[in-house]
Amino acid sequence: MTATPPIDYNFDKQHIWHPYTSMTHAQPTFGVVSADGCELTLDNGQQLIDGTSSWWACVHGYSHPYILEAMQAQLHTLSHVMFGGITHHSAIDVCKKLLNLTSDNLTKVFLADSGSIAVEVAMKMALQYWQGQQLPNKQRILTVKNGYHGDTFAAMSVCDPEGGMHTMFGNAVTQQLFVNAPQTPFGEPLQHDDLSSMRDALDEHHQSIAAVIIEPIMQGAGGMRFYSSDYLKGLRALCDEYQVLLILDEIATGFGRTGKLFAYEHAAIEADILCVGKALTGGYISLAATLCSDDVAQGISDSPSGVFMHGPTFMGNPLACAAASASLDLIARNEWIEQVAQIEAQMQTELAPASTLPGVAAVRVLGAVGVIEMQQPLNTAQLQQAFVDLGVWIRPFGRLIYIMPPYCIDQQQLTQLTNAMTSVAKMVGEQSANGQVQPQFISHG
Repeated sequence: MTATPPIDYNFDKQHIWHPYTSMTHAQPTFGVVSADGCELTLDNGQQLIDGTSSWWACVHGYSHPYILEAMQAQLHTLSHVMFGGITHHSAIDVCKKLLNLTSDNLTKVFLADSGSIAVEVAMKMALQYWQGQQLPNKQRILTVKNGYHGDTFAAMSVCDPEGGMHTMFGNAVTQQLFVNAPQTPFGEPLQHDDLSSMRDALDEHHQSIAAVIIEPIMQGAGGMRFYSSDYLKGLRALCDEYQVLLILDEIATGFGRTGKLFAYEHAAIEADILCVGKALTGGYISLAATLCSDDVAQGISDSPSGVFMHGPTFMGNPLACAAASASLDLIARNEWIEQVAQIEAQMQTELAPASTLPGVAAVRVLGAVGVIEMQQPLNTAQLQQAFVDLGVWIRPFGRLIYIMPPYCIDQQQLTQLTNAMTSVAKMVGEQSANGQVQPQFISHG
């Protein structure tokens, strides 16, 4: 067996840009040489329990034989082919499975190569739809504050405009419409005025609004905030009333993460356009999809161009489609339902004591998402090392210490994650109480 070569950390530091980091004040990196189940193996032999599912994507864990076998078979037959004028079994299979899993009104699938692109596609669909309806002035997107939808320019335009990570781009980003974020907590009936700013914006601007985009139930990178399903029900009704499309961004929440297969199921509503990604392939390779209704597809086809104006080079990549098809087979077995319920119950029990710690603002759990929100911003680099020392991979951001573990995690592994979260939260709270100010290096990822 060939020995794994040493990781060239110096080259990495000098030449490779990592997400949301500086090249002059580089954040420390940890070399991973292999991964299996819920564990990452570092180049020094240390094993870490992964609490992030590699940015929420690896829901089945690493090195799952069923997904690997599907990818291996595809690799030896058709690893890539252009999707313009060509189709193949893998794309057809994954689209059939997506349509079977999502709501009945969604009948058309556009395959993209990342979540941000899926959002760009959804926004383009909305604009072209209204062109086909002879309402070309409906070109703006309405959304809520604290949202996050991706890092490309159209996606940035609907991210939080005040405290979000993309505020520095200013007027270079298309100016969209924003209203107050939902305030009613998950599981509670809607506060009477929670939708008032949304209704006011629709009432005033609906003639220029093409769509509302929102992350259903959970605002992810905008703060891991869980809000009432009644808000979504009311939003769906408002979109219908004012003739505005509803785009649901399920890139982070889809495929079981919140305890339902899709978060919109908590509200029993349907989207006009739906974005999925991340866990679509089980996290094994990048793929995303934007689904829409027959009505939306017809409107786009009736637009002046007569076609939908988007076509990524790697659209419908057969290898990615094979991974997604295998991942969706695993989802269809419904083992995730019991797994996520067990994760939720255990996190509720084990994270609850953290709510009494100094410096802790809130503790939240929904499905396979557990959050300790601190009162002060966190130093990611410092805390990353602290978590590694505790044998776990947890990557805090902003004021949040959170986990979104693979569904296959066992109880002992999950306890190690929750213990680490509580221990680090206690350390941060005590430092703050003692007047020890952390050097500010705040990562958003």
